[in-house]
Amino acid sequence: MSTLQVRNVPDAVHRRLKARSAAAGQSLSEYLLAHLTEVAERPTLAELTERIDQLGRIPVTADSVDVLAAERGARP
Repeated sequence: MSTLQVRNVPDAVHRRLKARSAAAGQSLSEYLLAHLTEVAERPTLAELTERIDQLGRIPVTADSVDVLAAERGARP
């Protein structure tokens, strides 16, 4: 397992994170590790765009204006 060190954290940010970790019943390290893991697992915009491109385009057979008009007419 690797170690990560963050330098120059403003005091106000440190206090806020420390308070949040305490409220969650975690150490600061546990709290930050959970959040870093969440960030690392989230795809970047480039990764998301690539996934969407791989899906390909879906042909649309209905005109959006007609769909909206029908939808608006169906509701009071």
